[in-house]
Amino acid sequence: MVDIIEILDGVPVASDQGNIAFCSVTMLEGPDREGNTRRILIDSAHVGRRPQLVDSLAKRGLTTQDIDYVVATHAHWDHMQNNDLFTDATVLMHADERRYAHNPAVDDWATPSWTGYLVEQLKLQEVGEGHEIIPGVTIMDMPGHSVGTIGVSVETPEGLAVMTSDAIHLGSVAQSGINPLIFWDEKQSEQSINRIKKRADIIYPGHDAPFRVLADGGIEYLREPQMAVAGITPTVIDVGDALPNVMMPGRHDEQNQNLWRETAAQRIADVVPRKYLDGAAPVPQSEWDHQ
Repeated sequence: MVDIIEILDGVPVASDQGNIAFCSVTMLEGPDREGNTRRILIDSAHVGRRPQLVDSLAKRGLTTQDIDYVVATHAHWDHMQNNDLFTDATVLMHADERRYAHNPAVDDWATPSWTGYLVEQLKLQEVGEGHEIIPGVTIMDMPGHSVGTIGVSVETPEGLAVMTSDAIHLGSVAQSGINPLIFWDEKQSEQSINRIKKRADIIYPGHDAPFRVLADGGIEYLREPQMAVAGITPTVIDVGDALPNVMMPGRHDEQNQNLWRETAAQRIADVVPRKYLDGAAPVPQSEWDHQ
């Protein structure tokens, strides 16, 4: 049996002063095929939550060295900035997402130009649909939000639990079937959402509390999200104003996607062998400059 442990809560909170971006961090613990206990961390959050991440593991008697795998669901800053803590782990990432991290669009504010450098610091394994991490724990492809978004499905006594990251980052996305944050392809995103909803009994979203998927298309939260805030005077603002919809230009165009695929493989082949250790790594450039 695989245990699902919430390490950090995903919090659906917005601000008109910037993106708070508190993603969920979930740990899976269960036996591999040899009977050895393995621990799998799904995302690692951003550096603003680094102390909380380490503390949450410590409360369970664990350190960062006790994690065997880190699933990098996608290369956005708020989901992977703490990957460097897990020096003994293997990072699992989709091949397309790895390549995009080395060649992000200049207007993609969620994937800074230095992302590829971070990706290559640790032991990396490219994975995709159907890859078994341990028995009962399998990778699912969920493209659309980004080119290589992946999630994790877990067989449980209550049904299939799916960690969706930002393929479904809020309960409202599961209800509407539309993700307002698209950095790659809107149609692929809608297809991923529909596929997840057909398969999942329980969803652990990227920035919200886990919920059940009901037969009528609705959702039922397993718990309410909580967060303590201090030092400010509360002000009510419309979440839509604080977090407007995002549609990156040109990413959904097939010709542009094919161009990116042709150039990204060569870029990673040129850059990765240098390991960024000689102090003269090339300045990242992008074939995605649509401005």
